Parts: sequence; C-alpha cells; structure tokens
Amino acid sequence: MKKLFSAAPIAPEAIIALLRLVIAVFLIIHGKEVFDAAKMEEYTKWDSFKTSAVMPYLGKGAEFVAGVLLFVGLFTRLASIITIGTFAYITFLIGNGRFWMDDQHPFMFILFGLLFFFAGPGIMSMDALLFRTKKPY
Repeated sequence: MKKLFSAAPIAPEAIIALLRLVIAVFLIIHGKEVFDAAKMEEYTKWDSFKTSAVMPYLGKGAEFVAGVLLFVGLFTRLASIITIGTFAYITFLIGNGRFWMDDQHPFMFILFGLLFFFAGPGIMSMDALLFRTKKPY
C-alpha cells in the first residue's frame, strides 16, 4: 500500500521498455504497408497526396524504420524524432489538427515519441549495450 500512495516510480525502466516494445510493434504493423503496392496506391489517391504521391511512401517507410529501431532499442532518440515528425505531419497537416476528437490515434504516437525521447529506451535495449548508460533511478 505504501508504494501505491508514494510519489516514487515503480520499475520505470521496465515499464518504459515494455511500452517501447508495444509501440514499436504498432509502428511496424502500420509501416509494413509500404510493402503492399495496392494499399500504397490507395493512399496516393487521397486528396492530401494529390500534389506529391511520394509522401505516403515516406510516411509509411518512416513508421516502419522507427518501429524497427524502437523495437531493438537502437538510436531510440532518433527513432523518436522520426515518429514525432511523421505523426505530427499526419495529425496537423493531413488531419487538420483535430487531435482532441478525431485524430487521437496519431497524436498518441507523438506523445509516446516524446516519452521515449526524454526518458530513453528503458532496459533491454541496444542503446544501453552500446552506450553503457547508467540507470537514472
């Protein structure tokens, strides 16, 4: 009970790592559409992409790459920047900034990107192995 009402974090490194893995899987699932020609053709027909048919490919590719990097925990902050940028474009340009009701899903990816940018990858990451980071807690 004492931990429940305490302000001290409970296993923050493990929770961040778990969230990183789950979000990474979501990004990979969304991003792998870049390999589906029919699906990508569908996206290029959207009014938002009439002037540039390459944007859906860049977006889906960015989702896939960021997802893979986050999954292994490699260059987590770079992957976070890719995620934030991609989903900010989706939220504010394609979705017209209606994140409070209609486009909450892409906006949540921005928030998770911010979490991983500032908190890092958590435990069990390539970043921790390569850069020998110390635990902040």
